[in-house]
Formats: sequence, C-alpha cells, structure tokens
Amino acid sequence: MSNVITWSFAACLVSAGVACGTDIAKPVPQPAAPAAQQPVAAAPALPTSKVTKLEFSENDFVENDKSRDPFRSFTIGVTSATTTRGGPQTRVILPEYSIDELKLAAIVMSGDYPRAMVIDPGGKGWVLRRGEYVGRAEMVHVGGATGSDYQLHWRVDRVRAQDVVLLRDDPAQPGIPPATKVIPLHPEGDDKEDKL
Repeated sequence: MSNVITWSFAACLVSAGVACGTDIAKPVPQPAAPAAQQPVAAAPALPTSKVTKLEFSENDFVENDKSRDPFRSFTIGVTSATTTRGGPQTRVILPEYSIDELKLAAIVMSGDYPRAMVIDPGGKGWVLRRGEYVGRAEMVHVGGATGSDYQLHWRVDRVRAQDVVLLRDDPAQPGIPPATKVIPLHPEGDDKEDKL
C-alpha cells in the first residue's frame, strides 16, 4: 500500500515539474513608433475680468415647487393624501355582528388594562379593551326628509369586574348624552340554567 502512495506522489511531482517548466519567455515586439505627434497648444485662459461671479441669496436655497430637496422623499405627501379619502376612519372589532349577538365570556382585571372576552355566533373568542369600537354600525338619519345618514359604532367605555359598559357617542348632536349599553358577565337567564 505504501508503494502505491509513493509512486502516486512521485507521479504528481513529475507532472508538476513538467507543468512549471523553466522555458525562457520570448520578448514581446514593441509596435512601431507612430509619426511624431504635434504638441497640442493649451487653451487660452480667460481674463479674470470676463469671469462672472454668481451671487446667491438665502431664497435660492429655500424649497418650493420649482426646486425641491433631492434628499427628501416626495412619496410621503402623496401617500398621506390618498389615505385620508373615504373608508372607515376607525378600526372596528366584529363589524358583521350586532352587540346583542355577542356573548361576554370572561373578564380579566389584572394588570393596568382590564380586558373582556366576547364570543361571536361562530364560537370564536375576541378580546376587547377600553376605547375599542365593536359591533355592527347603526345607521342614524339626521335632517328630515332631505337629511343624510351616517354610521355610529359602540365603543368600550369601561371593563368592570362583572360587566362591560359600551357607549355610543353622536358627534353630530353633542347636546344629547351618549347611549349606554351594559353587557353582564352572567346574565340572569344563565344563572338559572347553572343552578338546575
């Protein structure tokens, strides 16, 4: 086995020696020198009296419609203008169900922010916090026969130990107090069923 290794090592050395031979490189012939070139005359310098100095004022560097800051993104203004048009302004949890269809399942009072869990008719649980909007919007008509309709949502006002208080503010009629709805954790009907 060691003979095979020795012979293969010797073969590698021989092939490396042949590949790295010491042939003398032939000098590369230089191309013939071109005809003598004429020296190029330097451009005449302008007299200092003809050079005009530009005067800049502070108004030249102010950003306006004709000259904008090249380091500022112009898409920010475009994006904010398109997002303010139409569509809901607030995030509503469970907008497809009315408040009466939701069942209060649990209340968590620990921590700084109490939370309540409601269950939708499909059986999925949702967590509500104070200030969030919940439920299907209710249409309100203002202004008689030629008036307009707008939507109002219920807002979680308080999460208490035994119930959740919802408010519905009407910004078009600030003199009227907001409508209030209380969702109890254990409705009276559920207590009777539990005792049976």
